[in-house]
Parts: sequence; C-alpha cells; structure tokens
Amino acid sequence: MACHDCDALFRAPQLHEGDSIVCPHCAAKLSTHRPHGIRRAAAFSLSAASFFVVANIFPFIELKAGGQISRIVLAESVSALNQHGSPGLAAAVAIFILGAPSLMIVGMLYLMLPLQFGRRLPGAIGVCRAVFGTDTWNMIEVFLLGVLVSLLKLGDIATVTLGISFWAFACLIVCLIAAVASIDKHELWNQLEEARG
Repeated sequence: MACHDCDALFRAPQLHEGDSIVCPHCAAKLSTHRPHGIRRAAAFSLSAASFFVVANIFPFIELKAGGQISRIVLAESVSALNQHGSPGLAAAVAIFILGAPSLMIVGMLYLMLPLQFGRRLPGAIGVCRAVFGTDTWNMIEVFLLGVLVSLLKLGDIATVTLGISFWAFACLIVCLIAAVASIDKHELWNQLEEARG
C-alpha cells in the first residue's frame, strides 16, 4: 500500500472489522475496515434511487401570491429556465443537479449490488473510477442551500409551501452522503479484484 501523504510503500495487514491502517512513517490514517460497508452502501444507494424518482415526480415547492398558485417540479426546471432566457443556468441544473446525482446512483448500484453475490459486472473497474472521480461534480447540497436562501427571500412576497419533492431531495442528499461514507475504498478495490467477472 502507498501512503497518500508521504508516498511510503509498505505491506498492508489483513484488517478485521473496525481496524484501521495507519502509515508507519507519518501516522496518516489510510483505511478503516467498516463492518458491512458494501452492504450499507448498496442499501443507501437503493434508497437514494427511490428518493431521486420521488424528487423528480412531485412538486418541489408551491408559491401562492396575488391569488395565483405556482408549482415547481424539479424535472421541469431545466426547460423552464431555458424558456425564461437562462440556457446556461438550465445546462448547469441539468448537469450538476439531475445528471451527476443520477449517474452516481446508477454507478453505485452497478458496483454494489453484484458485489453482494461475489460478482463483478463488465466495466466495473472503470465505473468505480468514474463514480469516485465525479463525486466532486455532484452539487445537490449546494443547490438545496441555494433554494433555502431563495425561499427566505421569497417568504416576504409569497406564501411558500415545501412539497414532497423537497423533502425527498433532502433525504436523497443524506442517502448519497451515507452511501459514499460507508465505503472503504481499499476494501472496495479488493472485493472488485476478487469478485467473479
């Protein structure tokens, strides 16, 4: 194993549940064997997929102002932004809010579900690199924070009601974070190498 801090090479010991690997040269924590990490990541990924579907079907927020009611659905926000003269913002929402999370969820399920049965699907190594490489492009937390700030400002001029989609989106964020946090990358790579293709 190579230390990501000091580049020292050493033979990694076999880990048991709860054990950690610490670099013998610089004492950097490199890996922790989390019990049932792959199983938990698969469960959180399935939950995230369910919440993602709900978040794109039901109304995100409802605005009441001057006797008019407007409902915003997350999946329709891209076309609405484009129609209102913001193609750049529409593209950003499509890529970072809809595209990146869906690719991450699909990638996690593609990796984790077969590993439950000791199998590896074709291209799993490339998918694993893509999932962890695009993790930084997943901006749904930033989007939700921006929505909350906007809602505080809209509260003065309209009555705002948070829809089912809003809460599903918040749960989606929690599930995605928990799925990634459940995975020990060292253990994942070992399981991918040992799994039957």
